[in-house]
Amino acid sequence: MFGNEDDQEIAEHRRGSSASVPAMNIRRMHIGRIPHIGRVPVVGPMLVAAGLLLAACSSGGSASPATTEAGSSVTSTTATFGLEAAFTPGSAAVNGSTDVYHCSLIDPHLTTDRVLVASQFLPGATAEVHHAIYFLIPPDQAARARELNATGGGWGCFGAPLNPKGSFDNTVWLGGWAPGPAVVHRMPAGTGISMPAGSLVVMQIHYNLLAGDRPDNSRVKLVSVPAAGSHLKELQTTKYVAPPDLPCPAGITGPLCDRAASVADLSARTGQQAESFLGTIEKICAPYHDPANPLVQGDLVTTTCTWNVGQTMHLLFAAPHMHLLGASERITLLSGGKETSLANVAHYNFDDQHAQVVPSGLTARAGDQIRVTCTYDPTLRQKLPQLRSLPARFVTWGDGSSDEMCLGTVGWTAN
Repeated sequence: MFGNEDDQEIAEHRRGSSASVPAMNIRRMHIGRIPHIGRVPVVGPMLVAAGLLLAACSSGGSASPATTEAGSSVTSTTATFGLEAAFTPGSAAVNGSTDVYHCSLIDPHLTTDRVLVASQFLPGATAEVHHAIYFLIPPDQAARARELNATGGGWGCFGAPLNPKGSFDNTVWLGGWAPGPAVVHRMPAGTGISMPAGSLVVMQIHYNLLAGDRPDNSRVKLVSVPAAGSHLKELQTTKYVAPPDLPCPAGITGPLCDRAASVADLSARTGQQAESFLGTIEKICAPYHDPANPLVQGDLVTTTCTWNVGQTMHLLFAAPHMHLLGASERITLLSGGKETSLANVAHYNFDDQHAQVVPSGLTARAGDQIRVTCTYDPTLRQKLPQLRSLPARFVTWGDGSSDEMCLGTVGWTAN
């Protein structure tokens, strides 16, 4: 059962008095749709391997009232869930991979509909945890999650939580964490994410074995209020991606500097679905990006992709995400002949990722476009301690810490 903590903080959020914005952990997959091609799922770092059932390990305090925007009084409750036993990620590595995705099943024992209004990921092995995401498993999919976790030892899922060997399964993102402060992240004021009665939660943790192999006992805190009477708007996010294609720097050679060989190695390390997804985004972004002729300027390589907006979106925040070779990232809205910045990170730092508030009152409408642009420094692969011992390679989109991403997550409401 959900317990209770942080009620004053949540009460302030629900009155709309807080100006704070979530870091990357306030993220929900918008029914897995790539913005202009329909129901092909967009994914951030969302592949998983191995897991086990989580148990509620703390739920202290007494319930206290929180005020909704409509003025009614409701009670917020908090529960913290952790691994039943520490997990050593190296035990699940396969095919020489330096990355492990570990899936854990949470049963929050929801007997009524609730709305998630805040969350906090508490990393255990801080060096090894590349990111964490927790997914909503609705009641009609709970049996599938329990089947995957039948042994209590979890399941490998490079692909998606409920579709371990496929591409994606449209699972809703409740929240997550990428390197940065491990603080309580509240939804933007007046918003939340619906959690129907009987729902489960899957927590996915990506471990980077290049940073070590310490046992991990990460936890997650979930703060919710009753859905009835909450009057909260549904928070949604859409993921906008561009395909990185980073040749080996001048003077650097090796078998994996061949793009085809590198993609084959990616598939062997993380599954066939990785190559399929890479091919999909390369095809979609073809008007803006040519993998055979990437934009190289000195040591830097840039990729970009522009996505059509299909509905009205009242924009709240934008969160850039790349891996260790990232140098800068921009997310912009193209509307009425103008390009408006949603997020701009001129000096990207993987260890300090956070969302940025968009200009107040900014709305994207059908016919507008959202563009994501990422610039990388491939020479860092020969310089960074985590990467320099690895073989040189042509770097593409992939879920490993030594692969790359160009992802822009945009938070919004429909009304």
